[in-house]
Amino acid sequence: MASMNPRLPAQKRERRDRLFATSDDTAMMKQIQAAHAPDGREVDVRPVIHIVEEILIHSIAGSIEDGDLHGKRLEADMMEKAAAFAEFDMLDSLAFVVHKISCELICKCSGGGDAHATTMVILNILSSYPWHAKVVLTLAAFAVNFGEFWLVSQQSAANTLAKSVSLLKQLPDLAENLTSLRPQFDAVNKLVKATLDVTRCIIEFKELPTNYISEDTPPMSVASAHIPIAAYWTIRSIVACSTQIASFIGVRNEFISPTTESWELSSLAYKVSSIYEHLRNQLELCHQYINDKIHIEAFHNLVDLFKMIHVDNMKILKALIYAKDDPPPLIDCSNRARVSLDVLRRKHVLLLISDLDLSQEEIIILDNLYKDAKARGDTHYEMVWIPVVNRATWNDLSKKKFEHLLSSMAWYSVHDPMIIEPAAIKYIKEVWNFSKKAIVVALDPQGRLSSSNAIHMIWIWGNLAFPFTHEKEESLWKSEIWSLELLVDGIDPSVLEWMAEGKIICLYGGEDLEWIQTFTAAVFTVAKAANLPLEMVYVGKSNAKERMQRMITTFSTRKFSYFWPNVTSIWFFWARLESMLYSKLQHGKSVEDDPILSEVMTVLSFDGSDKGWAIFSKGTAEMARAKGDTALTCFRDFETWKESIERVGFLPALKIYLEQLHTPHHCNRLILPGTAGGIPERVVCAECGRQMEKYFMYRCCVE
Repeated sequence: MASMNPRLPAQKRERRDRLFATSDDTAMMKQIQAAHAPDGREVDVRPVIHIVEEILIHSIAGSIEDGDLHGKRLEADMMEKAAAFAEFDMLDSLAFVVHKISCELICKCSGGGDAHATTMVILNILSSYPWHAKVVLTLAAFAVNFGEFWLVSQQSAANTLAKSVSLLKQLPDLAENLTSLRPQFDAVNKLVKATLDVTRCIIEFKELPTNYISEDTPPMSVASAHIPIAAYWTIRSIVACSTQIASFIGVRNEFISPTTESWELSSLAYKVSSIYEHLRNQLELCHQYINDKIHIEAFHNLVDLFKMIHVDNMKILKALIYAKDDPPPLIDCSNRARVSLDVLRRKHVLLLISDLDLSQEEIIILDNLYKDAKARGDTHYEMVWIPVVNRATWNDLSKKKFEHLLSSMAWYSVHDPMIIEPAAIKYIKEVWNFSKKAIVVALDPQGRLSSSNAIHMIWIWGNLAFPFTHEKEESLWKSEIWSLELLVDGIDPSVLEWMAEGKIICLYGGEDLEWIQTFTAAVFTVAKAANLPLEMVYVGKSNAKERMQRMITTFSTRKFSYFWPNVTSIWFFWARLESMLYSKLQHGKSVEDDPILSEVMTVLSFDGSDKGWAIFSKGTAEMARAKGDTALTCFRDFETWKESIERVGFLPALKIYLEQLHTPHHCNRLILPGTAGGIPERVVCAECGRQMEKYFMYRCCVE
C-alpha cells in the first residue's frame, strides 16, 4: 500500500497552532462586525434548515452504518420529505448564494488554506444577511458538498456513474477503509451535530416574539452580544469539516492514519458545544422572561375581564379553567365522563379551590350539601374543583392523590391540574388570597363575583346561604342570636330535639380524661339530685383528628356521656366556629360591639387551653359557660348555691355562682389557623376586653 500523504501532518500542525490563537481577540471581533452590513431583508430559513438537517442527518447515519443498507431504509422517508420541501419558493432566491459559498468551500478548503481567512471570505459574501441566515446558508452549502460526497461514496459499488465519479476523484473505498476512516468521520459527525445545535439556537433567538422581548432586554442583549462570535465559530467549524472532506480526494489507494485529522475537529466540537450551552442557557432565560410577560399580561387581562359585563359566564370560566373545549377540560366525578365548560353556562358556579391536602371531612360536608341542593331543586348551582398544585413537584404520587380525591367527589373537576394557566393560579392566589386552606369562590350566571370565599357562610348556614353573596351573609347574621342552635345547627338533630323538649344541655370539650370523668360524674350527680332533665354532649377539640378518634373509642367503652361517634362531626363543629369568627371579622365586627363574636372567641380560647370547658344551655337564650376547673368547682359546691335554683332557675343560679368563682387572673390563648383573608391585626380578650398579644406559631401535627 502507498505511503501516507506527506501534506496531511504538516497542514494539521499548522491549523492546530492557529486554531484558538484569536478566539477572544478584540481585533477579530472587529473584523467580524465589519463584515456585517445587513440590508434589512427577511429570510425564512426554516425550509432551508429542514432540508439541511435531512441531508446531514442522513449522511451522518450513513457514515456509521453500511451505506447501501441504510440508504434503502431511509429512502422512502427522504423522498416524502423532499417532495414537501420542494414547494418552498424561498429556495429559488437562495440557490445562487448557496452555490457560491459551496464553491468557496471546495476551492479554499482543497488546498489547505487559512481557515480564518476562508471564514471571513464567507462572512463578506453574506454581509447583507442577518446572523441566523449566515450560518444557515453556509451550512446549506456544506450540506450540498457533504451530500454529494456521500451519494457518490455510497452508490459507487452499485451505480456505474457513481463509480466513475469516485474513480476520477480517487475517493477512498468506504467498504475497505471503514475502520481506518471511522475516527475522521466520527469527528466530522460530532462537529456537524454541534454546529446544527448552535444554528438551531441562533434561529430560535431570531424567532422570539419581539412584542414580549426586545434586543435591549438583558437576557436578549447578552445573547445578542454573543451571537456574532457564535456565528463565526459555526462557520469556521463548517470550513474545518469541508477541509476534512476535501482531504479524502486523491487518497483512494493511500493508507490513512486513524488519528492525524481528528484532533482539530474534536477541539472545535468542544468549543462549539460550549458556545451552544451558553446560548441555550441564555435562550432559556429569554423564554422564562417571555413566559413571565405572557403570564402577567394574561393576569391583567383576567383582572380586566372581571370588571366587564358579560351575557354569560363562559369568558370568565374559560380564562380561569381552560380556553379550549377540545378535549373537554372537565370531568363529571359522579360518572367519570369528560364534559365541556358548557355544562356551567348561565349557572351559579362554586369554584372549590384547594391543594391536594383537601380533607375527607371537607369533602363529606360539601358532598352532603351538594346532593341536598340537587335533591331540593330550588337551589341551582354547580361546583367545580380547581386543584392548585406545584408543577415542579408534580409526579405519579401527586397524580394518585388527585385521582383518589376525585373518586370522593360528586361534582365537576378539571380533568388535569396542569391545564390551569399560571395566570389563573396567580389570580387565585393574589386576588382571592388562596394560600393553603380550601376556599370556595362563588360566581353568578354572568360570571360576576358573588363571594371571593363563600366557605364560611357555607359551613355556617349551608345551602341557606345561596346565592352566597355578601348581602345574603349580612341578612343571615341579622336573624341570628348566640344560642345552642347556632352552635350545633346541621350537625346533630338529637341536640335540637332535646332543646325542643326543654332539656338542659351541656356541651363540653377538651382532652383531659381525668377531668372529663370527674366533671361528667359531678354534673350527672347534680342533675339527679335536682331532678333536672339534662343531657351532656362531648364536642372534643379542634385540629386533632387522630386524637379525637382515640377519644371516641374511649367514650364508646367508658360511657362518660353522649358523644359524636365520628370525627367529621367534631371537625365540623370547630370549623363552623372558626367560620363564624372570620365571617364576623370580614364584616368589620369586634368583640366590643358584637355579642356573637365575643362568645365565639371565648369558646375558641377555651379550646386553645390545655384544660376542659363547658357551656350550659336551655331553650334559645339561656346560656352559661366556664373553663373546666371553674365548672367542676361549681358543681362540687352545688350545696352552696342549690337554694337559689328555686328563686331564679337552674341556669341563672349556675351563671351567678360561676361569676362569683371568677377571678381576675386568667391566661387565654386564641389559636387562629392561617386562612384566606388574613389574620386580624387587633384581637381583644373576650374575658377582660384587653388587647391580646400576638405570637406566631408554626404547627405540624403528625398524629
